[in-house]
Amino acid sequence: MSDAAAAYLAGLAPADRAMIDALRGVVIDAAPDLVEEIKWNASSFRNGADHKVTLGIERKGGVRIVLHRGVAKKDQAGWSFADPDRLAAWPAADRGVVTLRTLGDIVDRRDALGRLVARWIAATR
Repeated sequence: MSDAAAAYLAGLAPADRAMIDALRGVVIDAAPDLVEEIKWNASSFRNGADHKVTLGIERKGGVRIVLHRGVAKKDQAGWSFADPDRLAAWPAADRGVVTLRTLGDIVDRRDALGRLVARWIAATR
């Protein structure tokens, strides 16, 4: 973990930190080769130069996982991704957002979240 990531995590409220740490564990287990950085004032994971998974705190409570294909907008022609567990809302074909309200929600959905992240990373390499 980078110094910036450690400092970001240290500044979180305990309940937020517990949820973000649980999500970090999901991402790290699903894709251990990703590099964690702080981007968009949040924990974000990249392979190469492209950030693929970003974790954030929801303003009204809870946390989110954002699945994306990097900073720059990419052509969506022919792009598709299946979410058979229907965990994410899809504001665009290549951008999914999973919102979780409690640590219990994360624990209950951990396996499905891990599968989603692993499939996303494989599809976006």
